[in-house]
Amino acid sequence: MILVLHNRYRTTGGEERAVEDLLWLLREHMGSEAELLERDSALLGRSRAAVGMLRGGLDQDDVAAAVRRTGARVVHAHNLNPAFGWRALAAARAEGARVVLHLHNYRLVCAVATCFTRGAECKRCHGRNTLPGVALNCRGAATEAAVYGAGLSLWQRRLTECADAVVVPSRFAHARLLSLGAPLGPRVAVVPHLVRDVAAQSNAAAGSYALVAARLAPEKGLDVAIDACARAGVALVLAGDGPDEAALRIRAARVGGEVRFTGQLDHERLVELRAGAGLALVPSRSAETFGLAAAEAMAAGVPVLASAIGALPELVGEDDLVPPGDGSALAAAIPGRFGDAEAGERGLVRVRERAGPQAAATALRAAHELAGVVAPESAA
Repeated sequence: MILVLHNRYRTTGGEERAVEDLLWLLREHMGSEAELLERDSALLGRSRAAVGMLRGGLDQDDVAAAVRRTGARVVHAHNLNPAFGWRALAAARAEGARVVLHLHNYRLVCAVATCFTRGAECKRCHGRNTLPGVALNCRGAATEAAVYGAGLSLWQRRLTECADAVVVPSRFAHARLLSLGAPLGPRVAVVPHLVRDVAAQSNAAAGSYALVAARLAPEKGLDVAIDACARAGVALVLAGDGPDEAALRIRAARVGGEVRFTGQLDHERLVELRAGAGLALVPSRSAETFGLAAAEAMAAGVPVLASAIGALPELVGEDDLVPPGDGSALAAAIPGRFGDAEAGERGLVRVRERAGPQAAATALRAAHELAGVVAPESAA
C-alpha cells in the first residue's frame, strides 16, 4: 500500500494533474494499492496557512493515523506546503513507512517555485537565505512573503532529512535545485511526469492552428507566441487563464494576429484542441522542471517548438528549440514545423521513451528501491 500526500494549490495547475497521473500509474499500470490524503490551500484560509508554514505542518497525527489504517509501507509526498510540512513526513516515518519526497518545482528554496520574478529568471534566494524573496515581495503580499520566506528557511533541511529518497522530474531540475543550495541529500532519483496515452500516429498535417496550453503568466512567454504567429500568418489558440490575460488580449489586437482565448479547459477539451492543432508552442521564459505541455502535445502527435531553457531540451529535439524570448526565431521556425507529421512522429517516439507508462514505472520503481522499499517490482 502506498499513501500519497498532496496539498492542493489555491489555483489548480500541472502538479494536481501529475498527482492524478501517479495514482493512475500505481493502480492501473503497476498493480499497487494507493490512497490519496489531500489538503486544499483554497479551503485552509490564510491565517491557518501561515501557522502551517511557520510550524512546519498541521495535524500530523492524521497522517500517522492514515499510515496505520492503510498499512502503508511507502508515503509518497508531493506538495507539502502549507498544511503537511515536515511534521507529516516525520509522523509517517515514526509509523514505519518509507518516505519519498517528490519535488515538482523549486519551492524548497523559491517561495513562488518558478525561479522567475519581475519578468526574468531569478536565483537570488539560496539555501536558507530566502530574504531576497521577502524583499522583492515575490508572493505579492508582504505578510505572505515574510511567512513563506521564514517557513522555507526554517524547515527546508528538516523536510529533506525526513525523506528516504527525493524525486525530481528531470536532470535539469536536480542541477538547478543543487545550484540553489537545496539540501537534497545523496538519494535523488529522476522520475518523469507521466504521459498516459500516446497516439498511434500523427495527424498534424490536418491541423489548422498553433496551440499554447499554459497559465497566462509572464514566465510562459505567451507574448512571444502571439508576436511570432502574427508574423508567420498562423492562427493561434491560447488555452488557459491567468493574470496576464488582459495584457495579452491587448497585444493580440495590436499586432493583428488571429488569436483565440479559450480560458481554462479540462483534460478532455484539451485533447480535442490538440487533435485540431498543426503545431504546439512552448515559449517559456523560465526554467521548466519538465515541460508537461510539450510532452502532452508530443504524445498527441503534434509537432512542438519550444524554448531552449530548463528541462525542455531533455524532452524536445534539438532542431525544435529556439532561444527563449526570441519572437523572430520562433516566427522563422513556425512555417517549417506547422503540420509536419514527420516531426510529430518523431515526437511520439521521444515522449514514449522518456515519459510513457513503462518509462515512468521503471523510474518510479528505482526511486522506491533507492528509498529502501522491499520488493520494488510490486511498488508495495
